[in-house]
Amino acid sequence: MEHAQGALTAPGHWLEALRCVRLLPPNRVALVNQTRQSGDICCDSLSFPMTSTANDVALSRFSLEDFAEKDRMAAWRDLYGRLVLKADLAPLPDHSLHADVTVRMLPGLSITSAGMSAFRYERGAEQLADGNDGLVLVMGSHDAMMVQRGREVTWSAGDGLLVSSADPVAMVCPAPAKILCLHVPRPALAPLVSSVDSSVMQPIARSTEALKLLVSYVGALQEDDALATPQLQHHVASHVHDLIAVALGATRDAAALADGRGVSAARLRAIKADIIDHLNHGNLTVAAVARRNGVTPRQVQRMFEGDGTTFSQFVLGRRLARAHRLLVNPRYADRPVSAVAFEVGFGDVSYFNRTFRRQYGAPPSDVRESVRRGLIANSGS
Repeated sequence: MEHAQGALTAPGHWLEALRCVRLLPPNRVALVNQTRQSGDICCDSLSFPMTSTANDVALSRFSLEDFAEKDRMAAWRDLYGRLVLKADLAPLPDHSLHADVTVRMLPGLSITSAGMSAFRYERGAEQLADGNDGLVLVMGSHDAMMVQRGREVTWSAGDGLLVSSADPVAMVCPAPAKILCLHVPRPALAPLVSSVDSSVMQPIARSTEALKLLVSYVGALQEDDALATPQLQHHVASHVHDLIAVALGATRDAAALADGRGVSAARLRAIKADIIDHLNHGNLTVAAVARRNGVTPRQVQRMFEGDGTTFSQFVLGRRLARAHRLLVNPRYADRPVSAVAFEVGFGDVSYFNRTFRRQYGAPPSDVRESVRRGLIANSGS
């Protein structure tokens, strides 16, 4: 069965819009009520059971665009709010209704990314009967207010806030916002943090280095190939646990472990993303990258060595790959090969031609000509 398409007009059909499409492999799907029977709820923003047993990464999506306009309020409040979140969910007055939620589930971790209109969320005693005692790190693109354990906290856009799914909670987001929630089981986080309970409802400033690394690392996980095997999925989940723990205040042993595991992995991802953003700069040097990322050049070199490559090899490979994409793109067919070389950061066309031929088995001009003759498919921009 595929994800429901088109407008849904009858209440009896609402469950069809919440089919969970498992993208790895794509033929594995489950309905919300089926996954709930096995203890695995597929779309959840602030309370999310951590009992997923699938070896593949599950990617689920809930969007009000899948519903007829007249059904959207009920679908959001009754279906997504009460059935899936087990919470009262309501839009704030005088705001248009919008919700697009994506949930990525890994062993011991789920990542919820949501774009939502201004809303009020409340999970009370009745909903707490589900027994969920997980922890959720919440971040948003707009200031918001949270109430839990007798504390009212207003935290700023980009800050993080840890909340407990085992306690009543209320949240108000007064404007449309993007929300990121990282759901982790309490047993996975508690041993890493000096005091989990003391960390609940304590805002984490967006300037916190571990939080910035965490957001960058999670953003990079949108690439499916980063989660292609169960082993990688477990590694990624443990890295996220490490980064959350460090942001909250890890124990000495956990901080040392995280520094060589989750923090190191996240920093390398951030450095790679920085390199890709600056590929067209002729002065893309290890010193410049290190300076932008607050580390030493030797640290950068060691990180790449630990990844089985070097800084120079990574930069060269990415520049060649980008050049290849431009050469096979018809939109760039009139651009000279030399212009392509300069655009991706090469300062020497002869060197570009040599390394390109070594990488792809043909000179750039031949690759472009092969595309014109239809021998190589266009790979996009």
